[in-house]
Amino acid sequence: MRSSLAGPRVLLRRLREVMAEPIDAQERLDNIVRLIAANVVAEVCSVYILRADGILELFATEGLNKGAVHETALNVGEGLVGLIASNARPLNLPNAQAHPSFAYRPETGEEHYNSFLGVPILRAGRTLGVLVVQNKEHRTYFEDEVEALQTTAMVIAEMVAAGELEAIAQKGTTIDVIRPMHLTGVSLADGIGLGHVVLHEPRVVITNLIAEDADSEKERLDDAVLRLRQSLDRMLASGEFSQHGEHREVLEAYRMFAYDRGWVRKIEEAIRNGLTAEAAVEKVQSDTRAQMLRQTDPYLRERLHDLDDLAHRLIRELMGREHGANDSDLPKDAIIIARNMGAAELLDYDRDRIRGLVLEESGPTSHVTIVARALGIPAVGQVEDIVSLTEANDAIIVDGEVGQIFLRPASDVEQAFADKVRFRAKRQEQYRQQREMESRTKDGTNVKLQLNAGLLVDMPSMVDAGADGVGLFRTELQFMVASSIPRMSEQQELYSKVLDMAGDKPVTFRSLDIGGDKVLPYLRFAQEENPAMGWRAIRFGLDRPGMLRTQIRAMLHAGAGRKLRIMFPMVANTSEYRRARELVEKELAHLKQHGHEVPAELKLGVMIEVPALLYQLEEIFSEVDFASVGSNDLFQFFYAADRGNNRVAERFDSLAPAFLRALKSIVEVGNRLDKPVTLCGELAGHPLSAMALLAIGYRRLSMSPASIGPVKTMLLQLDLEKLRPEFSTHLQLCNGLDDVRSFLKSFAADHNIPV
Repeated sequence: MRSSLAGPRVLLRRLREVMAEPIDAQERLDNIVRLIAANVVAEVCSVYILRADGILELFATEGLNKGAVHETALNVGEGLVGLIASNARPLNLPNAQAHPSFAYRPETGEEHYNSFLGVPILRAGRTLGVLVVQNKEHRTYFEDEVEALQTTAMVIAEMVAAGELEAIAQKGTTIDVIRPMHLTGVSLADGIGLGHVVLHEPRVVITNLIAEDADSEKERLDDAVLRLRQSLDRMLASGEFSQHGEHREVLEAYRMFAYDRGWVRKIEEAIRNGLTAEAAVEKVQSDTRAQMLRQTDPYLRERLHDLDDLAHRLIRELMGREHGANDSDLPKDAIIIARNMGAAELLDYDRDRIRGLVLEESGPTSHVTIVARALGIPAVGQVEDIVSLTEANDAIIVDGEVGQIFLRPASDVEQAFADKVRFRAKRQEQYRQQREMESRTKDGTNVKLQLNAGLLVDMPSMVDAGADGVGLFRTELQFMVASSIPRMSEQQELYSKVLDMAGDKPVTFRSLDIGGDKVLPYLRFAQEENPAMGWRAIRFGLDRPGMLRTQIRAMLHAGAGRKLRIMFPMVANTSEYRRARELVEKELAHLKQHGHEVPAELKLGVMIEVPALLYQLEEIFSEVDFASVGSNDLFQFFYAADRGNNRVAERFDSLAPAFLRALKSIVEVGNRLDKPVTLCGELAGHPLSAMALLAIGYRRLSMSPASIGPVKTMLLQLDLEKLRPEFSTHLQLCNGLDDVRSFLKSFAADHNIPV
């Protein structure tokens, strides 16, 4: 027989009255279950809340034994309630006791009841508990009854998220939504940050869940959906996204979902059941997220991110909120949390207030990672579901050393990391004290430690770290953070300021290395099967010489009357360097012809990062003034292992004998032909690998600002004359990947060298 359900809208109106009453949390929860039992033909209504220890505890009931409240507990996956929590799906049974997962709890008295309907209490796709109704008669609950229960569960979820139920939890227990969590990811930028969560796209807190007028809410939804669709159409039609590329593909996915009638229809149904438009969007998305999180298909999980973003955009349209974080509300210890973000977006924040960055995506070579390192911001990437797991102002610790996140940390963990921060500060003070000391090994070998840079904000680090100059200035970063191609005057201004700030120390400018993973949204790049080995860097510059010539001219103007060093990336054969050098010579002749001052000294070089150059070393060194080894790309191409692919990125050791022998051959030819060779990249920035580089002959290393102190501390204690013969013999004889690393660790330990 059909129940006399009052309907979700009537139920929600009465719930609004309960929520407005000035009563404590237990009484409010008791009134809610009493109200549900009265409005749905049900002898029983119960609320189970998930605790931090993974236990579902009975928090309130109408119909079961009252003495079971806060006493009955189930594991996730145990019993029907545990099954719902595990699957995040409703369970509708006419004969509950016949179900294989039924678990009898004698203290509840539920053996008298047969029909069972349970729904998960969800927020942002996370299960916070389970809401259940039961009846003695054998019956299946109708769809509108399921909908009514799901809508009510949403109200309870907000109570849980607001911390209202924490006051009635048993002593010594914690509700799951505020439990401490330890998450792991990939280290992007070194350092440790303690602070509080700031969501890059702040989650809008919906306080008005229950609608007064369903028709007006439907109109609000229609207007907001129309505005959302129009904004996406405009963006796709604009010049910035009119060409193919990953930016356009993301927006195409958004538009597809925005025009999906099924998605909108679900939201409309939630409105008809009594929710406001924004609460309806949140409910539909939370239900969808809970289901898709349990999918193993990576494509479906990626589409979940698109749906999340689209739902957040629609909620903001409904509530008239701007996209992005409000910088004026930034705390003094902000840890920025985002799915992903651009380099320019990070620069928009007040640097003095940022203590860390955590991303669901992004790898060590992403643009935002490069900027985070430049700013000295500890960063961790590839932290799964971090956006949905955090709430604004949650306490959080970012450990950029090893790629760990501690969300809502326990006091002892917080204290341990506070001690670690103080220890790092003492170590940094030690580095500062030795910054004026020459970079010289114990046996008197001089080593140049230079800086990798790309923005003006990097340059003060040269003085702070005691660097011997800038070994690599990535000129493309100026292009990445701009909304259009920087004019020649803007480029010249940047290069002039960099040279001014460097003073008498050398700066090596690398010409534009764009393409591959460094796609500029305002430039047309065709999609490529393997962009890392495609149309990028010097290949792009030589095929489209206008941009390269403009950049060269800007550099020559900036270097007027000064020493200027320019090098070209991704050179695969000597002829490419010759063509690039001809462009420089033509621009130089043009400046002289028109009476412009030119650099007092001009040095041109190449980056050795394509393995083909290993077999043209004599030829290339006879043409260039200097060379730099791009160890990151050279290692990637050497082992055919994509640095952005987690499955192979860590498969090969950068200190493998084969790779070190290749590096050794480069510096030996450079030394023989009296051409200076610098090694840039992550390999130079770790004390242990820097030891290996010094042992095979490198005397110029370029690295991130934070790496200079540790590497300098190492080499000040290193007797290189003692290491070199032992290492040379070991390198000739060893064949195991770990042999070199273990040898260096043993040598360092035996000679008290800090690595």
